[in-house]
This record gives sequence, C-alpha cells and structure tokens, in this order.
Amino acid sequence: MGKVTVGVTIVCAAAVCAAATLIVRHRMKSSGRWTKAMSILKEFEEKCATPIGKLRQVADAMTVEMHAGLASEGGSKLKMLISYVDNLPTGDEHGLFYALDLGGTNFRVLRVQLGGRDGRVAKQEFTEVSIPPELMTATSSELFDFIAKELARFIATEGEGFFLPPGSQRELGFTFSFPVKQLSIGSGTLIRWTKGFSIDDAVDKDVVVELTKALDRQGIDMRVAALVNDTIGTLAGGKYFNNDVAAAVILGTGTNAAYVERAHAIPKWHGLLPKSGEMVINMEWGNFRSSHLPVTEYDQALDQESLNVGEQIFEKIISGMYLGDIVRRVLCKMAEEAEFFGDVVPPKLKTQFILRTPEMSAMHHDTSPDLRVVASKLKDIFGISSTSLKTREVVKEICNIVATRGARLSAAGILGILKKMGKDTVKEGEKQRTVIAMDGGLFEHYTEFSSCLESTLNELLGDEVAHTVVIEHANDGSGIGAALLAASHSQYPVVEESL
Repeated sequence: MGKVTVGVTIVCAAAVCAAATLIVRHRMKSSGRWTKAMSILKEFEEKCATPIGKLRQVADAMTVEMHAGLASEGGSKLKMLISYVDNLPTGDEHGLFYALDLGGTNFRVLRVQLGGRDGRVAKQEFTEVSIPPELMTATSSELFDFIAKELARFIATEGEGFFLPPGSQRELGFTFSFPVKQLSIGSGTLIRWTKGFSIDDAVDKDVVVELTKALDRQGIDMRVAALVNDTIGTLAGGKYFNNDVAAAVILGTGTNAAYVERAHAIPKWHGLLPKSGEMVINMEWGNFRSSHLPVTEYDQALDQESLNVGEQIFEKIISGMYLGDIVRRVLCKMAEEAEFFGDVVPPKLKTQFILRTPEMSAMHHDTSPDLRVVASKLKDIFGISSTSLKTREVVKEICNIVATRGARLSAAGILGILKKMGKDTVKEGEKQRTVIAMDGGLFEHYTEFSSCLESTLNELLGDEVAHTVVIEHANDGSGIGAALLAASHSQYPVVEESL
C-alpha cells in the first residue's frame, strides 16, 4: 500500500510539475507576444513622430511648393489651380440665387434670397436627390437631363419669400466636385470622372455647356454664373459671413485647401489682372509630398494598393478616407507577427477599409473605465470577441497616434499657407486678424483630431501670432457658397442701398 501511495504521489507531483511548466511556457509565450506587439507599437509611434522642428520643415516645404505651382503649370506636385474667382462675396449681394451641388451619388439643389448687408440670407431652401446608378454610366445628356428635370421641379416650388425681379434671368452657382480644367469663372472641361461615375462622352466637354443645354431642353431660363469646387465654395461662404476669412480647408473623406492670392504674385497668370487685384487659388493640397512627411511602411502599403499609386500622399496621411485603414494595417501586423488577438489572425483584419474613420473616432473617444466601446467595435467590425483591457488600451493608442499625426500635419499645412500670405507674423502697428474657414466631417465630428489641429497651430505660431489667427467651422460651403459666388459674379450690378 505504501508503494502505491508513493507512486500516486509521484504521478500527481509529475502532473503538477507538467502543468506548472505549461503555465510558465504559456506565460513566457504570452510575454514574448506582448513584447513583440509593444515593439511594433513603439516603432510605429517613432515613425509617426511630428516634433515641432519637423512640422516647421513641412510648412516650409508647403510654401516652397506653392511658389513653384504658381510659377508654371506642372512646376509642382501642388497644382495651384487658378479658379477665376476674383470677387468673393462682400455681404452686399441682393436677390434670388440657386446652387447645384454635384459631387457624388446624390446631388443637392438650393435657393437663397439674399437681403444685402442687413438682411443677409433672408431665406433658404434645398432638396437632395439620389442619382439612379444606371445614370452614373449612361450618357452626358441623360445625366444632365435628369438633373435639369429635378431642378425644374424645385424651381416650380419657389414660393413666398423668394423674389425674382421682372425680366431677370435666374442665376446658379454650380459646385462640381470632379477634376476639371477651369477655363473661366463660368466654364470648365471635365478631365476625368471619379466616385463611381464613368460617362465617356462627357470627358473633355465643358460641363457648364452640358448643363446649360439640358436646362434649355427643359425650358429653364437660367444662367450658370459660377463653376466652383467645394473648397472654394467654403471660402466664399466663410467670407460672406466674416470678412477676415482668407483661406479655406476641407478635412473630410478627402482634403483640399484654397486661399486668396495677390494676382501679381501668380507668374503663370497671363491674362489681364483682375480689378480686385486678387485671385482665389485652388491648391489641390492633397497631392502635396515632401521628404519631411513621416511616411511609414503602412502608408507605403496603402499607397501601393490604392487606385492612384504615388498620388495624393498628403491626403492619404491626413484625411478621413484613410485614417481608419492605417489603424487596421497596424493591428493586422500585430496579429500576424505577435499573435495579438490569439493564435489565429482574425480574417476580417485583412479586409481593406473595413475600419472606417468614424468607428476609429468612436474608439479614440472611448472614456469608459473598461473601454467597452473599443471592445464592441472590435467585435462588430473584426469579429474579435474576447480582448483584455490592456489589448483595448493598445488599440486606442494606435488610433491616437494616427489621428495626432494627421492633425499635426494638417496644422503644418495651414502654417505653410499663412507663411505664403505673410500672415505668420504680426506687423507692428497693424491690426491683424486672419480666419481659416474649415469644413468636412473629419474636422466637424472627430473632436480629438480638430482640437489637436488647433492646439498644434497655436504652438507653431506662438502666443502673439496665435491670437490673430482664428479657425472657424464654415458649414455647407459646397451649397450656400456656390449660390453666393453666383451672386458675386452676377450679370446684374448690385444697386447701392439708399442711406
């Protein structure tokens, strides 16, 4: 019996030792995984670093590229497109004006009644229409006929509070957010379609002529007074409500900037100088690139897998279309190389753009003690159901690193514009106030991003200058801004109000 007891004891002891060994090995393996994951995180954080010195280099590079783009066509990655907008709204505009905003699978038509400096926007109405998918690949006349019919229907509902003087022609601002070669304030040829449109017979055609022909076919007497993009619309809308607005930046799905330039500072401008002495420049700043940009292996992979390889590098680092996917790529590497989410890599982690920036923002803004929002997003989006708190903390930190880099680089870009305009210093004895009109869902809804952008810009400018530069949210530039530009480029002169 004694021998049996000893034998059982030895077997049990061996089993305990084996179990302990397994636990130790598991812990060592877990520890090794965690160390590897932390190594990936640390390297990513270092590569994304944006110290003030680097941001100043980015701002200087932006200014240099702006000069180059203004000097000659193709002189820079920044196109610095001449918009032909040389009269921004002043607030004196009167009358009824329409806007058509075509930039995706929906379009909007809008009307405003302007009442001059006192009345401002007396009344406004709009409607939104979905474009049938088949029209996105039909013919130019079919698409524009559909738009003109909807516009005719909207005009027919023009009611009380809207007034068109007898004998006057209605005027419209046309926001067309596709690549266009602008020929004048009221004309531009389509370079190519994006966003799922593919209508071959519209390419190289003047989109204003195409729209006007469709309006004529519907019996609508309407003049397209201004062809603009959404960034210039935002600038116009901002300027109308605040005369100190000098630039506009869109930070949404994509990104762009526009600003007011002195006409004599545009060497590639060969026409007569405008009476105002100014010209709005559409920078197309999403295409900015510089050796000073902190580009990581994840950004390079995203670019290589994109439809426009080597293009829009700045946009791919700072805009809403891409931020979530950068986070996904870092998590995917951690899963593959450090078994961050267990022995099996969650299959959905390999799906491009499955993590959208609004979901990334929700995780970044999670303040619950157990980070339950992060947990639910990981489960709903990637099918990752059980995560530890420290794993969720790492996910939130990756969101923070990506958003912080994007926000700080955006601030550096704005500093570059301010430097070009000479607004980055305070001139003695001069009252100075510069307003940047901002729009776009990323800026509007991603609070951590927008507050980081503003604090970084203040840090770059220093206290004295920071007090003279204001960032204002200018909502709906692509709509009301286009109507205001139709007003400031109206064929009917503004009649001064009697005192």
